[in-house]
Amino acid sequence: MKSIHSFLGIALFTAIWNQVQAQKFQQVLQSEITESNPGILFTVESGDESFSWSGAAGINDRALGDSLQIEETFRIASVTKTYVTAGILRLMEKSILKLEDPISKHISQEHTKILSQDYDLDKITIRQILRHSAGFFDHTNAPEFFETVVNAPDHEWTRTEQLQMGVEKGDPIGPLGKQFSYSDTGYVILGELIEKYTGKSLDSGLKELLRIEALGLNRTDFERMDAETDQLRIHQYFQGRDTYQFSPTMDYYGGGGILSTTQELVDFFQALFQGKVFEKAETLEIMLEPVTYETKARMDYQMGMYKIKVNGLEAFSHSGFWGTQVIYIPELNLYMSANYSGGWRGSAVAPIFEKILLEMGKSSE
Repeated sequence: MKSIHSFLGIALFTAIWNQVQAQKFQQVLQSEITESNPGILFTVESGDESFSWSGAAGINDRALGDSLQIEETFRIASVTKTYVTAGILRLMEKSILKLEDPISKHISQEHTKILSQDYDLDKITIRQILRHSAGFFDHTNAPEFFETVVNAPDHEWTRTEQLQMGVEKGDPIGPLGKQFSYSDTGYVILGELIEKYTGKSLDSGLKELLRIEALGLNRTDFERMDAETDQLRIHQYFQGRDTYQFSPTMDYYGGGGILSTTQELVDFFQALFQGKVFEKAETLEIMLEPVTYETKARMDYQMGMYKIKVNGLEAFSHSGFWGTQVIYIPELNLYMSANYSGGWRGSAVAPIFEKILLEMGKSSE
């Protein structure tokens, strides 16, 4: 009887501790709500899943004043690049392509004709595109791109249109393979490869290659592909403007496009780092292989992933334009993801991660 009482006492203590910790986490989330950032979604989870917490704070639609809910979805924007990279590496595992293949070997004749006006596609490799060292001008940096997005938000973009803009509005950035230059254009090209070799849409192709449904990621979908996932999508804000009605095609073809939740972002990163996505352990090593350039890159970018430090701890991460970031801290075996519906400014690391780690008493000190 004494051992039963002891067990119940420990269980009660754990439950109370978890409740207190959850309240503290919720307070941290609430502290992130500002006039420019009306809402935040967040998940933290240990790699062994012995600890997991998700929270939401703030409002969704400013016009309605409705509260954010933890199960709601959002545009993850460039975090999509992590999924696209994994998809390309799965095609490599299937011996459909090689990372040293010239991109000219794989893209359509239509897009070859457009890109070859500025680029020698026989010299640009898939590996270079994955690492953002292929020298592609980023079409999103063209002033005309955001002029269209802001002034005609319902404009339906095509992949071809974005590649054409990348050629017409900017020059190649070189030398080839010798420097880092972040480019959505490169990942728009990679998205085409996934569609070509799976014979499916980018949504369906990635789900097949990455076993998305088998991993239980039921709310990880490209926008417009699942009615329930779309219905759960939150309002996200850019410089105070509600972008809910912005066409997803502005960021849809590989550089972005996926909707997800903070929990499913954590789940995917866990699956990736725990060997549940790739067939071979060395594929993850290839993905995370360090890259150095003569001129120091502004990001420590590998392939669809980059390294940062959070409270002095090394972490693998990717972030997205609409206020999303996911991180994995190997030293703590800890995963976290967040979406600021109004974004955050001034740091490569979303402030919520540092604050939650401090609340947990975690740092390199």
